[in-house]
Amino acid sequence: MSESVHNRIALLRAEQGVSRRDLATALGVHYQTVGYLERGENSPSLELALRISAFFDLPVEAVFSLSPFPRISDQAGRPA
Repeated sequence: MSESVHNRIALLRAEQGVSRRDLATALGVHYQTVGYLERGENSPSLELALRISAFFDLPVEAVFSLSPFPRISDQAGRPA
């Protein structure tokens, strides 16, 4: 069973003004690895997922999911 892992890496990078290269350097991976992860072409190892979550200071389930995250535009205008 090869289920894809969904993530919010690109969104988090944009929010925090972090480039792919800067994130890759902080994680000790090649910058193309970050691109592959963002596009869902590769799934991170558990260790890498935990390091990415720690970089953004978020729980791993806020960054990664087995089901797609709802789009922010789909949630706009809904009462909290």
